[in-house]
Amino acid sequence: MIWEAIQRAKSEKQNLDVVWLDLGNAYGSVQHEMIQLALRMYHVPEVIQVMLDDYFSGFRMSFSTNDYTTNWISLEAGIAMGCTISPILYVMAIEVILKAAKGSAGPPI
Repeated sequence: MIWEAIQRAKSEKQNLDVVWLDLGNAYGSVQHEMIQLALRMYHVPEVIQVMLDDYFSGFRMSFSTNDYTTNWISLEAGIAMGCTISPILYVMAIEVILKAAKGSAGPPI
């Protein structure tokens, strides 16, 4: 399918934009800034935006071994698996990326 699109773009001397999405660790890789952008883009009420921002700003982690424990660090990416709103936030964030890719123009092939 991609090969055919490349060949068609070449033969018709058209641009072809391609976006590769690595969906491994999909929920864990969503940047919190992207979620905030998506919430604004889709006109989610500000009270909900603030609530979700507070929720994500509380994401912290620490690592421990038998001999050492790290300080707590804030996470800037990732949404919780099993959280009922996570699938919605994930789709909204991916949609922002797809819309941006669709609106971009790359160099001619």
